[in-house]
Amino acid sequence: MPQRILVIDDEVDMLMLLRMIIEENTDHEVETTNNPSEGIKLFAEKHYGLVITDLKMPGMDGIELFDEFKEIKPDVPVVIITAYGSPETADEAMKKGVADFIAKPFRKDSILFTINRVLELARVKRENLVLKKKLDEQSRS
Repeated sequence: MPQRILVIDDEVDMLMLLRMIIEENTDHEVETTNNPSEGIKLFAEKHYGLVITDLKMPGMDGIELFDEFKEIKPDVPVVIITAYGSPETADEAMKKGVADFIAKPFRKDSILFTINRVLELARVKRENLVLKKKLDEQSRS
C-alpha cells in the first residue's frame, strides 16, 4: 500500500536524490523539507507512514527530531541517515526506538530495502494490535 514519506535533511541535493529514488522506484509519495522545525509542523498536521531524517542539521539533530516525533505520533517509524554516524550514535538511536540507522553514502537498493522493510514491519505491528484488541474483546464476552 503506498505511503506518504516525510524526508528531512538540511542538504537540498539529498532531499532531491531521496525523492527521486523513492518516487521512481516505489508507489510512495515523498514530501521534503530542509528545516527540522517545519518537519515537526508537517508531521503534526499530516499522516505519514515513515519519516527519514538526517542526523546532523543546524538547530536540531535527528535524535532530537525523533524524540519530538515520538511525542506526537509514537507509532510512525523513523529512519536516520548520516555521513557522521558512529557505532555509539547508532546504538543510542536504536535503543531509543529509531527503526533504522543508515550511513551515507548509501546505495539506492539499500535505502529502498530499508524503506520497504520498515513499512512492512509497521504494517505487521498495526495488524497485531488490531488482532490483539479483537481477542481481548472476545475473551471479555
